[in-house]
Amino acid sequence: QRLSEQVRVNVRILEKEYQVGCAPDQKAALLESAELLNAKMREIRDSGKVVGLDRVAVMAALNLANELIKAQGQDEELKHIVGVRIRAMREHLDSALGPAKQLTL
Repeated sequence: QRLSEQVRVNVRILEKEYQVGCAPDQKAALLESAELLNAKMREIRDSGKVVGLDRVAVMAALNLANELIKAQGQDEELKHIVGVRIRAMREHLDSALGPAKQLTL
């Protein structure tokens, strides 16, 4: 994507302004992402366990990455469960219809 096709978006994270370029159709997602990051960083900073903006940012990034990995794992598990159930339903239908009328999927 060419630079001219981008818009500049101001985001505020921990009372600091950042200007970020993105495609026009990604502006809402960028703002939502910035809000999520800001909330995570505030949570970590306000816990008092982590000091320094860079350390707060790293901890927030690690927490968000961990949440993403967990969500991806749950997604794979759900796909597996759905696949198993579909196979079981197909086998049940095949046996109910008999060998002459088996479904082809």
